[in-house]
Amino acid sequence: MTWYALLIGAVAFERLIEVRVAERNRAVSKTHGGVEFGAGHYPVMVALHIGLLVGCLAEPIMLHRNFIPALGWPMFGVVLAAQALRWWCITTGPYRLVPHPNYVAVIAEGVALPLVHTAWVTALVFSILNAGLLSARVKVENAALAGLR
Repeated sequence: MTWYALLIGAVAFERLIEVRVAERNRAVSKTHGGVEFGAGHYPVMVALHIGLLVGCLAEPIMLHRNFIPALGWPMFGVVLAAQALRWWCITTGPYRLVPHPNYVAVIAEGVALPLVHTAWVTALVFSILNAGLLSARVKVENAALAGLR
């Protein structure tokens, strides 16, 4: 369980770096006349992602979940792939190939990270709540992009 707690800590640290990069990019964009859409979703998104990390740790401890190698190691691979996709999205990204590729990373990670240590309730609850949030976010983002064309 210690290594899993370290993994969750590493993901949390990565999120802090990601927020810092996003804030810097937002500030630069605003100085060049950029307009932010859907800012009201941001606190909900932060709370949901904090809940994911807490659930990833709490569920295996409280419900005595065992690490199942046949599930955990492939899910760890998915987590690594999701991180790679996320950072690709932050730099250049496959935006011409896949609409909203960062959300593909979020969905994959939301399922895989809890399942690394068999936290299937966390994976299920996060996925359901995240589906509602992303549905709203994608509508706002698509409307904003349509307004630019």
